[in-house]
Amino acid sequence: MTARIAVAAVTFDRPKELAVLLDSIKAQTAAVDTICLVDSGTTPARSIAEQHANVDYVRSEANLGGAGGFALAALKAVASGARWIWMMDDDAVPADPECLATLVREAEARDLEAVVPLVTAPGQPDRLSFFFRLDGKVTHDRAEVEKLGFLPDDGHFFNGALIRSDVFFKVGLPDMRLFIRGDEVDFTIRLRQAGIRFGTVTTTAITHPHAFTETQHVYGAGWHVIVPESAFKRYYYYRNRGYLIRRYFRVRSFVADVGGYLGYFLQRRDLPGLLAWARTFSTGLRGKGFGPLEDQKF
Repeated sequence: MTARIAVAAVTFDRPKELAVLLDSIKAQTAAVDTICLVDSGTTPARSIAEQHANVDYVRSEANLGGAGGFALAALKAVASGARWIWMMDDDAVPADPECLATLVREAEARDLEAVVPLVTAPGQPDRLSFFFRLDGKVTHDRAEVEKLGFLPDDGHFFNGALIRSDVFFKVGLPDMRLFIRGDEVDFTIRLRQAGIRFGTVTTTAITHPHAFTETQHVYGAGWHVIVPESAFKRYYYYRNRGYLIRRYFRVRSFVADVGGYLGYFLQRRDLPGLLAWARTFSTGLRGKGFGPLEDQKF
């Protein structure tokens, strides 16, 4: 008997992208039992969801962010009784109709509890949207990663990740306090701590917008920092980095961040940027600054 699969998807004011995603899920050769879709957008996407009979549409009047949206969608998906949960952002698209079937096959063959595809940049199938670190250096080169075949205990959640439903009982749901940026890192750390068997397979992919310009090298190819383009994204990224360092006592990350951001901003003589980073990063280190979007100050 084929195991039931549910999609846990989130959307926020991307009606065109959402329509493409839902059509691509419908086109998969592996059957999806239900699509649990959480919509936190300013304009409801109910009409798009209703074009697909198996969409369980959940309207959220509060902006839950990616973390809160995925938490609610995953909980709904688990409650549906599915054995596998396929996590999907509204601007992600499976690369081909065999994507889900390949993930299921790889998970079963490798006895994995979670399996992640490669994430490629739209229109640039040879470039990975999010880097991997190989031999101490970061790379976006798909060919470099593909030749490894399988990357154990590594992966970019939540775009396209296929997770066995009982995993959420072991490690919990995505942490809605993180809102955006860092929720996937927190979830990955929890997987590792719980001994969950997971990894990235290079035999299939999804596309998702890249973040190439955010990666800023400071002291050569071996040391970089992430600098999001908007104050909104910078706040959540810096705060959540500080919080995760505190929560998991990540000494190496603390040293890398302090040294990296000091170098980055001082090289550019950007004192306001340095002070903004220090203020936000220290807020996370102290476990402060959490609350609804409207309470945040960027």
